[in-house]
Amino acid sequence: MGVKIIAEVGCNHKGDMEIAKEHIRVAAVYAKADVVKFQKRNNRELLTEEQYNAPHPNPRNSYGETYGEHREFLEFSLEQHRELMAECEKNGIEYSTSVWDTSSARDMATLKPKLLKVPSACNLHFDMLEVLAKDYDGEIHLSLGMTTHEEEEKIVSFFEEHGRAKDLVIYSCTSGYPVEFQDICLGEITRLKNAFEGRVKAIAFSGHHLGIAADVAALTLGATWVERHFTLDRTWKGTDHAASLEPDGLRRLCRDLRNVEKALGCKGEEILPVEKVQREKLKWRPRPKPAAAA
Repeated sequence: MGVKIIAEVGCNHKGDMEIAKEHIRVAAVYAKADVVKFQKRNNRELLTEEQYNAPHPNPRNSYGETYGEHREFLEFSLEQHRELMAECEKNGIEYSTSVWDTSSARDMATLKPKLLKVPSACNLHFDMLEVLAKDYDGEIHLSLGMTTHEEEEKIVSFFEEHGRAKDLVIYSCTSGYPVEFQDICLGEITRLKNAFEGRVKAIAFSGHHLGIAADVAALTLGATWVERHFTLDRTWKGTDHAASLEPDGLRRLCRDLRNVEKALGCKGEEILPVEKVQREKLKWRPRPKPAAAA
């Protein structure tokens, strides 16, 4: 399987379906990503009454008077997600979404996308994980940001016990927006491979950093999926835009990852065809010694 690139829109659509669809078209046609990912939350289930009615922690990014109103403004219905899935199909790109609670997991499972994502914040929500394990047949992708090694083992063991670990893709991730380079910690990919390769379907990388150099390094370390936040404009109002790639950044990411993947192989033969002409022309060979004079 070649490297797969997920363009995570999340809620960068600002609650506007036409902006969401434009993200799909740009990711598919211009950047040539493999998957566009949104998110689904039941805010009344996810938040306590106090959290729902509290002000947004960063009011300038808020789309409502309270945090709950802000979240509801950015939330798409099941039917809207069905519409987004159809737009993805029309543009030849896979649809996916993150799920944050049991109701959302049940709803999104009915759409039968090829993959659903569990964000780092919810990877210990075992009631929700059980819904995915029992009621959803696709791949389960799960980020491991802000998660201890003991908790990682508990999560993987849970899916093994439910017979679903071979459908599980786990992501090395640092939960910050944006993440400084020294906190990306790409060595975690190697650690996860050593700990879980053979037990899960794949090891992946989800980045919230700036630029695309670290993603190429993640590929060389063995990540077979790379997920990055994606926005049409990093200056827009909202929490995630600053840690997102704009269209040309996503295009370059897709191009570079696929080109580097091509370059990672070993030679199929000792002297490649491209080298043979140069070998004939340039390779030093010992010259025969001239015959001795009689």
